[in-house]
Amino acid sequence: MLLAGVGFVSSCATLVEEIDGPVVEQELAANTRLVTVSGRKGATQRFLVIAPHVAEQIRASVILFAGGSGHLGLDDYGTIRELSGNFLVKARNYFVRQGMMVAIVDTPSDRRSLDNFRASQAHAADIRAVINWLRKTADVPVWLVGTSRGTISAAGVAARLATGGPDGIVLTSTVFGPSRRGAVYDADLGAIRIPVLVVHHKNDGCEVTPYYKASAFMDRIAGARKIELITIEGGVGNLGSPCGAQSPHGFLGLERQVVTLITDWIKAN
Repeated sequence: MLLAGVGFVSSCATLVEEIDGPVVEQELAANTRLVTVSGRKGATQRFLVIAPHVAEQIRASVILFAGGSGHLGLDDYGTIRELSGNFLVKARNYFVRQGMMVAIVDTPSDRRSLDNFRASQAHAADIRAVINWLRKTADVPVWLVGTSRGTISAAGVAARLATGGPDGIVLTSTVFGPSRRGAVYDADLGAIRIPVLVVHHKNDGCEVTPYYKASAFMDRIAGARKIELITIEGGVGNLGSPCGAQSPHGFLGLERQVVTLITDWIKAN
């Protein structure tokens, strides 16, 4: 068992086409499990689950969407072979310490990149299966948290899953675009009604995630039940690419503090 007092139940999901596929679960450690679910015909979705050691400490479940291609290269031992330096990936245990059950999703079995796929119906079907599994595992709210290009996934899935979707979303270092690999405006932002937290560093130097575009974005997502922008300042500075994790774009030096702000907001909403 991954969690004391919490059983794991096989789940399936429907959206693109009804699927009754098996769920594969592999226990890797006392609080870590590798899970594969089916949300649509011809594809499976693998994700790594890390949870607090005591089930009663779980306040919410969070699905983390890395930026870049979204391809983690999760192997059968739960090793993250790509994007291990991504802000959300490297900060995953900070979420656990704040009472979150964490699911880090890889690309589905039929893709090696989420570029121009994150706002699609098929992606929403894959993630709906993950949401279903999390809800059957722990009776707590499920939130989507994306960073950089991962914000397209969080917004896109939330927009498509008006029922059976997440309870809220968090968008960090949002891709406002323009970008040939997709931007958050690919999602139907007007369809999002759940709480939305936007977290952005004031000195984000990435050309597709400039801080000055955040206020206009907030206006576009005004139909959300609650929306707030948290502005981050400070940190180590820029030690690498302005669009990479070793910069304000990845909240370098502030990872723990940013996760605490995020989880406090989730708990309050």
